[in-house]
Amino acid sequence: MASTKTIEIVKSTVPVLKEHGEAITRAFYKRLFKKHPELRNIFNMTHQTQGSQPKVLANAIFQYATYIDQLEMLSGAVNAIAHKHSSLSITPEMYPIVGENLLEAIKEVLGAAATPEIIDAWAEAYSDLAKIFIRAEEAIYQKNENKNGGFRGKKTFKVVDKVVESEIITSFYLQPMDGSCLPEYLPGQYIALTVAIPGHDHLHTRNYSLSDYGNFDSLRISVKKEPGNPEGIVSNYLHEEIHVGDTINIGMPSGEFVLKQSESPVVLIAGGVGITPLISMLKALSETQRKVVLIQCAINSSTQAFSEEIKQYINDSIKVVNVFSEPLLDDIEKNRVDFKGILTEEILKEVWPQETPDVYFCGPKGFMVCVLRLLDEMGTKEENIYFEFFGPSEELRLEETLV
Repeated sequence: MASTKTIEIVKSTVPVLKEHGEAITRAFYKRLFKKHPELRNIFNMTHQTQGSQPKVLANAIFQYATYIDQLEMLSGAVNAIAHKHSSLSITPEMYPIVGENLLEAIKEVLGAAATPEIIDAWAEAYSDLAKIFIRAEEAIYQKNENKNGGFRGKKTFKVVDKVVESEIITSFYLQPMDGSCLPEYLPGQYIALTVAIPGHDHLHTRNYSLSDYGNFDSLRISVKKEPGNPEGIVSNYLHEEIHVGDTINIGMPSGEFVLKQSESPVVLIAGGVGITPLISMLKALSETQRKVVLIQCAINSSTQAFSEEIKQYINDSIKVVNVFSEPLLDDIEKNRVDFKGILTEEILKEVWPQETPDVYFCGPKGFMVCVLRLLDEMGTKEENIYFEFFGPSEELRLEETLV
């Protein structure tokens, strides 16, 4: 643990970090990518361009400085970040590179105010934090290697099937090229997929939820095509250029958005392609006695994925509710839609279980902000709320306060 003097100095920089934190992290990323372009592939460069990632890193540094003498307050965040890092195959050798560029960014932004004493204190504090992450990530790597089909780093998989699920969503079925068994995973987890896109000077890595469970033949990811959206560069590439027989590199299934051990009812709320981790959970829940309500929100049946697959799991314990914002005439005539419009508190109250449920939700950012607000308005306790967001999760709460 950092010395008493270091803790005092780092905590004294909290007001400065609150004011200049984003400037420091923007300078940090600029330096890092210029000096080490090979590291660009582990970052979502769209988040960099939009400024969301520098903002989140600034907040993380601010929180570390605030609680450097109460690290137990950060255990949840450290665990979540360690899981994300392990999915990206972060190695111990990367931490000194990050530390060096972070300290240089502090000097650049703060100038003379970044005294040698402050820089030395932050160097010690960063070193301690790096050790915490390295230990946590190594534990995850070892645990993953010991799983059935487990491995460390990236592994080559072959696309063995490509299935259109809707007008905008396509599934890819993946098998290990070496013929080994599939890696073990929990419903709700995701894989980090890395591809080389022609004309780009770096690899691209993105996370995709596993959209199946109980399939021992192949892994399945289901990807939304996003033409014209810079954030969809990898998704669009998969749709247009990856076919049966092609290979891609993926990491071990990761993530903490998984079903918790409980006998409570479950509400699954999916927006668009956010159905992918939730259908995996639905399949696992179908093997239990728990009451389940799946609320699937989509534009209409043409964009809705897995409708026929999901029907197989409807029974006395599992209820499925379709909310279409723009239902087709055919949807109405064939009773495919239960509620027209967007998800509201009234809809939730109408389908809500009598007993307090655990709530899992996933979807586009705007949808998730809306769901989080609705759950808050309904008085849902935070310990009963779980969500997956492939971006800086702090953005959801921030956006919620602005709505």
